[in-house]
Amino acid sequence: MIKKFDKKDEESGSGSNPFQHLEKSAVLQEARIFNETPINPRRCLHILTKIIYLLNQGEHFGTMEATEAFFAMTRLFQSNDQTLRRMCYLTIKEMANISEDVIIVTSSLTKDMTGKEDVYRGPAIRALCRITDTTMLQAIERYMKQAIVDKVPSVSSSALVSSLHMVKMSYDVVKRWVNEAQEAASSDNIMVQYHALGLLYHLRKNDRLAVSKMLNKFTKSGLKSPFAYCMLIRIASKLLEETEAGHDSPLFDFIESCLRNKHEMVVYEAASAIVHMPNCTARELAPAVSVLQLFCSSPKAALRYAAVRTLNKVAMKHPSAVTACNLDLENLITDSNRSIATLAITTLLKTGSESSVDRLMKQISSFVSEISDEFKVVVVQAISALCQKYPRKHSVMMNFLSNMLRDDGGFEYKRAIVDCIISIIEENPESKETGLAHLCEFIEDCEHTVLATKILHLLGKEGPRTPSPSKYIRFIFNRVVLESEAVRAAAVSALAKFGAQNDDLLPSVLVLMQRCMMDSDDEVRDRATFYMNVLQQKQKALNAAYIFNGLSVSVPGLEKSLHQYTLEPTEKPFDMKSVPLANTPITEQKTEFAPVATSKLPEKPGPTRQDIYQEQLAAIPEFQGLGSLFKTSEAVQLTEAETEYVVRCVKHTFARHMVFQFDCTNTLNDQLLQKVMVQMEPSEAYEVLHYVPAANLPYSQPGSCYSLVRLPEDDPTAAGRLGGDRSRPHPEGVEA
Repeated sequence: MIKKFDKKDEESGSGSNPFQHLEKSAVLQEARIFNETPINPRRCLHILTKIIYLLNQGEHFGTMEATEAFFAMTRLFQSNDQTLRRMCYLTIKEMANISEDVIIVTSSLTKDMTGKEDVYRGPAIRALCRITDTTMLQAIERYMKQAIVDKVPSVSSSALVSSLHMVKMSYDVVKRWVNEAQEAASSDNIMVQYHALGLLYHLRKNDRLAVSKMLNKFTKSGLKSPFAYCMLIRIASKLLEETEAGHDSPLFDFIESCLRNKHEMVVYEAASAIVHMPNCTARELAPAVSVLQLFCSSPKAALRYAAVRTLNKVAMKHPSAVTACNLDLENLITDSNRSIATLAITTLLKTGSESSVDRLMKQISSFVSEISDEFKVVVVQAISALCQKYPRKHSVMMNFLSNMLRDDGGFEYKRAIVDCIISIIEENPESKETGLAHLCEFIEDCEHTVLATKILHLLGKEGPRTPSPSKYIRFIFNRVVLESEAVRAAAVSALAKFGAQNDDLLPSVLVLMQRCMMDSDDEVRDRATFYMNVLQQKQKALNAAYIFNGLSVSVPGLEKSLHQYTLEPTEKPFDMKSVPLANTPITEQKTEFAPVATSKLPEKPGPTRQDIYQEQLAAIPEFQGLGSLFKTSEAVQLTEAETEYVVRCVKHTFARHMVFQFDCTNTLNDQLLQKVMVQMEPSEAYEVLHYVPAANLPYSQPGSCYSLVRLPEDDPTAAGRLGGDRSRPHPEGVEA
């Protein structure tokens, strides 16, 4: 009797994963059959599969459990079953880091590595190199050298790839295998040649001259492997970027010559490398764009996708260079692969004329619902760029974006649309009411708190200045009734701005504020009470100071300052002037509502001392990833005034680091100091990451050197001592 499975049977799990209910203890119990004689290869193979499955699912094996299973598994080397042996190699690699005494299988692996069975030799090399440490590496060095130049490609590739992994562990030993790797690089097998080139590059990558010589050798002699050619192109483009060589360099000529290679993979890699080079002119891009244009009509979907994706990136910086491909791109709009069609249209949006916008938008709308969110974001970004290019087309764009807002989609997709609509509103005042109407409709069903608060902030800023501001009140108050605490608080702030700017709406806003004062959330009640009292005063100065401007300080900085204030009890009141200013500029309303008769608001402050230091430190490459500057100390003199070198120190505090700036002055008129730095001796909890020396220190001309110190991760407020030679800085070179 044949049983027929219907859809319900499939959904109930008839074709589910047979290993999904495995228990580690049960599998380890089953592993005891490894000790039975004779060995049953089929059952043992099934148990090894279960062990590997559990390990890859993240199941934790204790050291004792893993070691026992590992020792039992070593008996399986007595079997001559090929599949079982190769599964043993896989299990050895998986359990190498959690089992103890894995070295016990070294002799068995070495025997397989040097045996006559080629099917064992490659996997045995990979497993052996996985369990070998620095002390054992020299014992197998002779075997590794022989394996690298072995005539069997799988053995040679295994040895080369394993050597590449061992470079991190024992660079000096692997470096002695360079001659064998160079011999392997002339192999006829494409994978052996590729792996040999990779090993040679990683052994020489810190020596720019050696890399240049290697490139020169292989670009002249030629290679058979397309994979190796792709790696050469990447190495050459990286070297071009590091040396800042011009496009007259032989390396650029080599990359350009690869555009005529017989392998499509190499041709695309060369075109992609040229396109991504900095400071490339349209003339230098032309050969790469021509190749990509040919790929657009390729029968292979992967090539068409690669070409149109790369042209899309070129169009961002050099739209004129891609204009010649417009006809080919238009043919791709009807491509059966929607990803290709989407990229083709977004590229055309960047390169097309104003007259083609309507037609392109119509074509996008025909299939936009069928593509993934990732490509929808690409479409929205292209529309945003197009709005800046053709501002007269904003109405077409706005309607299309509003339709996209109604479709289903994730947070990133919706945020891209909202950001695009906001940018259109800011750049085209005549589109303000249309854009705000679309956003009001969107927040009625918006699931994302971040987007809802952002739109409410925009409504509070732009809504009161529209011809009929009252129509937005309903949308804002609906948020107070229906939404979460964060959205309700943002809605209260937006309502207050309407009441502050429109006298005829003030009575209605006050009634709504009274209702908000009974909210279940304390922040919503506090905001409503605060704004209620301010609005009842009907003073423009109070409105400007407390409703429109808000805090002009950095919120993270305020948090840190308040935390520090609570750690050090004092009778002195907290000073807001000690908090660093926010990076965002103060809003325009500061001066718009300032009354003439009562009080005058302060003008926008100029850059503070801390802002200047922030800009100076951000210009130094070693300090670019430190984040915003929290605090800068006053300068402390480290030396006496009459010493030969005058040094003073300024401390800059960041979230996880501290930068010590040493301002040094050379008072000796017969010496020029070079590479001057102040060495530091930190306590155990602290670590000096970088020294940035002062390049030159001529007589009587001050210069600065820096030390970057990492703060303790467990307790950044921990006290520590940073010492050094207080008497003088340490110049690396001195010229009389």
